[in-house]
Amino acid sequence: MLQTLDDSVPKYRDRVPTPGLMISPKSAGLELTFSKSEKSSYDTYTKGDLAQLFVKMLTLCLPAYNDSIQASNVPCTQGHYYEQDGVEEKKSCQFNRSSLGPCAGLEGNEYFGYNEGSPCVIVKMNRIIGLKPLGNPKINCTSKAENISLQYYPEYGKIDLMYFPYYGKKIHLNYVQPLVAVKIIPSNSTGTSEIVLECKVHGSSNLKNEDDRDKFLGRVIFRVQIKD
Repeated sequence: MLQTLDDSVPKYRDRVPTPGLMISPKSAGLELTFSKSEKSSYDTYTKGDLAQLFVKMLTLCLPAYNDSIQASNVPCTQGHYYEQDGVEEKKSCQFNRSSLGPCAGLEGNEYFGYNEGSPCVIVKMNRIIGLKPLGNPKINCTSKAENISLQYYPEYGKIDLMYFPYYGKKIHLNYVQPLVAVKIIPSNSTGTSEIVLECKVHGSSNLKNEDDRDKFLGRVIFRVQIKD
């Protein structure tokens, strides 16, 4: 009987049909508080205060997406699943870091906008083996604050179907899940801006974004406080 088990797939599959959303940088209580004029508030480690690692957290989560590394992956056809049934070792579609624009943390944007008071936050879905979203999934964020604008990278917060399905870490070795970067731009350049954002996955009929039992299912809520 043991010989019939597939070692590449967990014995107990996750029954959650919709992945949760998470953000980077992470902080206690999902609150990002910093001062754009004080570098130590977003780019320096202070003992006992992990919230000071915003820039480092973003920098550390992106090397696998470097264009030079992604060059070894497949330039897949957009808008179509990349199905590889019957193939022993699965290949992965390219997701280039440069597609995150000013939120890629590359030359000229090493601080991901925190030094300008227009911070970037990266949103991604948790991996679920075999998931194939229907429609045209995307990440959309809303806030009750009227004094901000949001920019998405890739454009429109799109999550392309070519990154699905995921086959599991044992056989999908170079897989990286798609990211959506959200750049938060307050309209007031001075003073303190306190913003509560809710990001949800939209555009797919088989991905939920409302569940009272799981507040992270298809959505994530976080707070950003920007000081001078």
